[in-house]
Amino acid sequence: RSAAPARQAEVPIDRLQRRLGEVLGARGAVQTGQAGELRVLARGDRMQTVSHAHKPVAAAPEAVAPAPWSYGGMSGPQAWGRLKPEYSACAAGKRQSPIDIRDGIALDLDPVQFDYKPGAFAIIDTGRTIQVKVAPGNAIEVGGRRYALQQFHFHRPSEARVNGRQFEMDVQLVHTDAEGRLAVVALLLQRGAAQPLLQTLWNHLPLEKQEEVAVPTAIDLNQLLPTDRRYYTYMGSMTTPPCSEGVLWLVMQQPLTVSARQIDICSRLYPMNARPMQRAAGRLIKQS
Repeated sequence: RSAAPARQAEVPIDRLQRRLGEVLGARGAVQTGQAGELRVLARGDRMQTVSHAHKPVAAAPEAVAPAPWSYGGMSGPQAWGRLKPEYSACAAGKRQSPIDIRDGIALDLDPVQFDYKPGAFAIIDTGRTIQVKVAPGNAIEVGGRRYALQQFHFHRPSEARVNGRQFEMDVQLVHTDAEGRLAVVALLLQRGAAQPLLQTLWNHLPLEKQEEVAVPTAIDLNQLLPTDRRYYTYMGSMTTPPCSEGVLWLVMQQPLTVSARQIDICSRLYPMNARPMQRAAGRLIKQS
């Protein structure tokens, strides 16, 4: 006669259930619940659940990235200083820009020496402004320092105001010296005749945001400068996060003209990308 078949091997959970039943006897009952759980019903006790399944340790939740800064809504200028620790100067800084330029002290200031040369350019829609990069070799000299031009970009309406007046647009040309100090030349734009150089830029606007278009056509930034080179100057900050201070501002007094159509093109892309006025807080403003 063949031997009795061996008891089918018990899986670990069945073996554990059987042993608990033997130990508890009449004191309670054992039930299996959902997969991975063993329920023990003890007389007079509430049901307790013992888990035997291996559960992966939940990963710590990722820090929620702060909203990217913008010019409106929850991530607008009033919130910039709270979006990231490195943006704290936007809220706590004492020498922020832009300001309403008024009560300047008229002095015999050295003129800004513009050393701009014709050259190719690249244009990009950053998602916040239209920005233009130019070939190396463009610079200004002021106060005995030479600052190399890095890029220029547009704001609508103008960020700077003069005696309370805000202009249709402005152009900000951002320069750095050998030690990393910043100098910004601001050109104020008012409605009038078309600006030929601006039209060249608009003709090459990229079709997509964040797409940089390299243009072999040469532009001469001297065509963008006013004939009257008198200026206002004060110490301020960048007008976008992180709002770094220690920036030398040079705001040209004579506005340039741009046509209604050129303004409209900018407005179609960025109807408002200007930071609100900041407190002058007693800063010295000079004018030539």
